[in-house]
This record gives sequence, structure tokens and C-alpha cells, in this order.
Amino acid sequence: MADYLDSLNAPQREAVINTEGPCMLIAGAGSGKTRVLTYRIANLIQNKGVDPFSIMALTFTNKAAKEMRERIEKVVGHDARNLWMGTFHSVFARLLRSEAHHLGYPNNFTIYDTDDSKSLLRSITKEMGLDETQYKVNTVYSRISAAKNRLISWQEYLTNPILMGDDAANMRPEIGNIYKNYALRCFKSGAMDFDDLLFNTDKLFKEHLEVLNKYQHRINYLLVDEFQDTNLCQYYIIRKLAAVKQNICVVGDDAQSIYAFRGADIRNILNFEKDYADLRIIKLEQNYRSTKTIVEAANSVIAKNKAQLPKNVWTANVEGSPVELIKAVSDNEEGKLVASSIFEEKMQHHLKFSDFVILYRTNSQSRAVEESLRRMNIKYKIIGGLSFYQRKEIKDLLAYLRYSLNQQDEASFRRIINLPKRGIGDSTIDKIVVAANDHAISIWDVLQNAAPFVGGRAAGPIDDFVNMIKRFSIELQTKDAYEASHDIAKGSGLLRELYEDKTVEGLSRYENVQELLNAIKEYVDDPEKEDKSLAAFLQEVSLASSVDNDKDNDPDKVTLMTIHMAKGLEFKYVYIVGLEEDLFPSQMMLSSRSELEEERRLFYVAITRAESRLFLSYALSRYRFGRLKNCEPSRFLDDIDSRYIKVSTRFGGMDSVAPNPNFAKTFVSGIKKTIASQPVAKPTAYRAPADFAPSDTSSLKEGMKVEHPKFGFGTVLQMDVSGTDRKAKISFTGIGEKTLLLSFAKLRILDN
Repeated sequence: MADYLDSLNAPQREAVINTEGPCMLIAGAGSGKTRVLTYRIANLIQNKGVDPFSIMALTFTNKAAKEMRERIEKVVGHDARNLWMGTFHSVFARLLRSEAHHLGYPNNFTIYDTDDSKSLLRSITKEMGLDETQYKVNTVYSRISAAKNRLISWQEYLTNPILMGDDAANMRPEIGNIYKNYALRCFKSGAMDFDDLLFNTDKLFKEHLEVLNKYQHRINYLLVDEFQDTNLCQYYIIRKLAAVKQNICVVGDDAQSIYAFRGADIRNILNFEKDYADLRIIKLEQNYRSTKTIVEAANSVIAKNKAQLPKNVWTANVEGSPVELIKAVSDNEEGKLVASSIFEEKMQHHLKFSDFVILYRTNSQSRAVEESLRRMNIKYKIIGGLSFYQRKEIKDLLAYLRYSLNQQDEASFRRIINLPKRGIGDSTIDKIVVAANDHAISIWDVLQNAAPFVGGRAAGPIDDFVNMIKRFSIELQTKDAYEASHDIAKGSGLLRELYEDKTVEGLSRYENVQELLNAIKEYVDDPEKEDKSLAAFLQEVSLASSVDNDKDNDPDKVTLMTIHMAKGLEFKYVYIVGLEEDLFPSQMMLSSRSELEEERRLFYVAITRAESRLFLSYALSRYRFGRLKNCEPSRFLDDIDSRYIKVSTRFGGMDSVAPNPNFAKTFVSGIKKTIASQPVAKPTAYRAPADFAPSDTSSLKEGMKVEHPKFGFGTVLQMDVSGTDRKAKISFTGIGEKTLLLSFAKLRILDN
């Protein structure tokens, strides 16, 4: 105990030791909250003798849960494996596997991902004869998801005059009925979507008090990470679970609440004290991640928000360099300046590309940055793109696996019934669905006696399909996940169809399916996986996120991602691009103070990802919706105290720290008024002559005239030979001063 307590500061130690009763840890950015949570749980197990089976720790990503479990295991050993630890969805999916029968679901219910849900909604919209352009699936899905997150059932939705009135005003009066049909079809298919995993847990606790009572007494200690990101449904569940023992500890930072669009409610953390009169509040305010300059710059930004819990984040780290503000004529030039800056910083400070991240408000901003990085041969990776498990061929095989496990799964049935093609068209599928609905039986019941319902030549292929699925289902009872999956991939004909497609795309799809089978084999061979069944593997796949599953063979790359994706991460060098009005803050988030404050919190999150250096950039013009538009610098630049910022015109001469403390702020405010009259001059690119050849720089001295293939002509101002790499500070005409590593710089000496 003493060993790990000695590594904690006073508030952290208080948070670890005081484990009884309700507690809220307000954890500022970089304050070591994961360490505190880890040691708090370790203390419960190791020093207070608490059974790990009675501790529940809820996180928002599988990655966070895995990291925390590994840390705890280092302290307490294998007992850490017995914790109820994971994401909200994974933990309550596990609970529902045991208790779903109370709600009329099979215990091996299917979990629909977003694509499965949208596919079913499209089918329902079509069956109801509704205009798919009016009832766009994304809109309908979001509306239903938001209702579930607010614990509104389809019955309550249809009787709520406000919700129905909103739908009517938006020319979509049938959303309530779509919700009804969707919920009933999911139930009939023995399936739950992601929102149902929480919605049904709350329903279970409300309607079956004996089940709630069992878990209230089983879970003695409840810990919730990233509490500011919880929605109403999640909060109600944890409040019910903790009602008896009252040993609930929530950890979060209201300044990092950025997921309102997903249903997160910042009021959960702002008003938590009202629900627990004897609440212990502990503030973790020391930042261990960033320099003083970055911490103070972030504090000056978030101070502009009115709705927040008071705290004073500080750091004992070094002062650090000022925040650098880069201005560009266009978004393309912004990309070039950022790429050039990354290359220069890497070379001068002996960094890795993986030390750098470029953050943006929207995915569409990556284009210009990507092009510039490619031109400079800088490797990069995008986090948040199409994940492995979202590729068509992967989803096809997963649908076969799911349907072999659960024949009530309508979404999987629709995906595989004619894949590979077996002569069962859309009209036949529609007949099957209609027959099932008319006779109040399942689709699987219709398939097993198809001839009377479909007639014609389709009955034969359907019988073959049914027999194949029955065979797969029987094999699941005796085979592990890999053996069963491999047999299904072959027996279904999917592998053969992909193998016979010799195009580049076909080969790639075949390799992807093989990689999925490899992943299943890896899962089965993992000694820590007690359950080797296909059902267990599919549940893990369904709950996986794109970031959690990112596997990069070459880790030394610049990372590109949206700021939302960067939550919880940290990098030595951070570039935040596109700091312009209507882009950041987004024009979609300016209708209320609460929306603007969430955008400011998003900016705060972006700033606090930086450890050593922070760069901000904006463009004076940008293509939006096919048109070139003039842009104004973001109002958030005004929020940064001028003491912590310096203005840069990269490769047009670097300004030193502003000569007076109001220079930077005056610049940012003034540029909004004079944007038309004071355009940024675009530096003219130097072209080296055809016979350019670099010289041996071993004899380079101060005062020598040199030529560079990119920067042109210059004079050596200073030599630095103190380290292992010789450097030269050179003043280039029209460019300014550059410090170059002579082992990389290509210089031609013009005189001796």
C-alpha cells in the first residue's frame, strides 16, 4: 500500500483511501485520474479485503477498461480479472445475458450494430410505403436513439404530444410508428441494438425489483469514469445500482463534456451534489501532462464558460514555448505550412512522426493536410475512418455467423439469404416477411415451410438454405469459434466466391475475410478467454470501437483525427487547424449559449492534448460547399490570454514573442476588421538552377554565403557544433532565419 501511495499527491491519496460513501472526483486534464481509479480499486481489494466480484467499474472505451485492468493486475494480481469492468454497453450486455428472459428476450440475443439497425429501419420504411427521401434513415435512427437515451419507449413516444408535434412540423409524422415497428421487430428477432443494452437494463430494474435488489446487494462499490459523458439513461442505471450501499465514486471533468450530440448531459456532473447530501468532493487539479504555458492558455479559454464547476488547474512542469499561431491565405496553404512545420520541428528536435497529431473540427478538413503530408513524404494515419469490421465482406461473414447462432435475427437473414446469389430475389424476400407478419410467426418458421408462401422455383433454394443453417447451428454446439467460423465461411460459399474474383479488389476482400478468421483464431487461442464460443466472440466484436481496434504496422506516423476522437489521448506536439468562425466554433453550434460553451469545451480538450508544444492555425479563405469563401479567425483565439501566444508567418519570417503583452490579442481582433485590406503575402517559392549540387559543409563557417534548393540565398549567422549534429543558423533573403541540421540540409557554399 505504502509504495503506490508514496507516488500520489495529497488529493490523489485522499481519493484512493476514502472509499466509503458517495464521492465525486473532479479530475482536471492530465491530472492522473486513471492512476487514482486504479489505486482506489487496488486499495479496495488488497487492503480492505473487498471481493473483486462486488466491484463494478464503468468506462467509455474498451481501451480504457483494458488499460485500467492491466494496471490493477500489476498491483493485486489475477484477482483483477474478477472485476465487473468494461464499457457501459459491455458490462450491461453481460448482465442482460443472464437476465434478459425476464423481458422476454433469449439469453443469446443478437446485438445489432448501427448498420444492422439502419438496414432494418430501411426495410420498415419501405414496407410502410413511406418516402425514403423524406424519412432518411440517419434522421429516423437518430430520433429513435435519442428517445431511448431519454428512456422514452415507443408507447410513450406515440402518446407524447410534443414529440409527435415536432415530427409533424418536420414533415415526418410517422416516426413514432416506425419506432414502434422497429422495436417490435427487434424483439421478435431476439435482438437488441446498442441503445437497447442500456434502455432494457433500466427497464429490467424498473419492472423487476427482485433483479434490481439482487445486483444492488451484489455490487458493493461502483466507480464511473468520464462521468461528464453519461446520458440520462446511464445515470438512472448507476443511481439505482448504488441506492442501497451508496458507495458510488464518479470521476470526470465538466470542462471536457463534449458529447451532447450523442446524448451526454453535462447536468449529470454539474448537479450530482444535489442527489447526495453527504457527497465528498475531491479536486485533482495538478496537471502532469503539459507545460505551464499550455495549461494557462487552456485555463484562460475555459474561464469564459459560465456553466462549470470551479477548479484551478496548475502544473509544476517547465514554462515551455509560447503557443504558436499560424495564419495562411487558404486551406491548401494552411496544409503546406502545417506539414512544413512538422517536418522542421521533427528534424530540429530529433522527434518521431508519432509525436505529432493534427486535430480538426470536421473530417472534411483533412484533405488539404493529407495532400501536403504526401507531397513531403510524411507518413500519416487517420483515426476514425472505415474500420475493419465495417467492410462489406466482413459484415457478410459476420451476418452468417450471427444467423447460425440466432435464427430470429432478421437483419442478418436479409443480408445473407441471397449471398452468394441463389435465386432468391427481393420479391420472394418480401413474401416471406409479409407471411411472417400476417401469421404472427417468425421468418425462420416461414423458411422451414416455404413452399406454400413463396411458390415457384424459389422454394428449392430456400430449403437448401435452411438445411445449411441447421447444419451450421448443430456444429456450433461442438466446435469452438474458429472451427465453426471456418466451416461456415467455406460451407456458405463466401470464401469460394471471393477467391474466384481475381481482381485487385477481389483479392483484397478475400484477404480481409482471411484476416477475420485469423482474428477468431487468435481469440480462441488466447488463454485469458474462458469462453471460446462463437457467441462470446461476436459479442466482443459488436462492442469493439474503431480506435480500440486500430492496428498499425508502422507506428511512426503523424496522426490525423477529429477533436472528438482525440478525447483521452495525449501527444508531444499538437496542431489544431481550421480555427475560423463557422468552422470552429461550428455554425451548427451557435444558436444558444450552451451550444457555444460545448464548442469552447471542445477547444479546451484540443489544447490540453498537448504535452510540449501547441500550434494553432487558420486560413483567410476556404472552399465550403463548392465555393471559395473569405474566413474570419475564430472567436476562440480571442479567449487565449495574449501572454501565452505568439504570431507566426511560417516560412515568411517568425515573429519572436510579442514585444508588448497585448500584441497577439490586438492582432487577432484586428485581423477580423482588416482582413480585406491586409492579406497575407504568399512567399515566392525559390527554384534552384538545374546544375545545383550541394557542397561539403564540414568547413562551413559564420559569415559564409550559401544557397539552399528551397530557401534560396542566405548568410550563415551562427554555427552550433556542441552536440552530435552540427547546426547552422542562416538568414535567407525574403524568408528569414532558419536553423538547419547540416547532416540533412543541402547547401551549396558560394564563397570561402
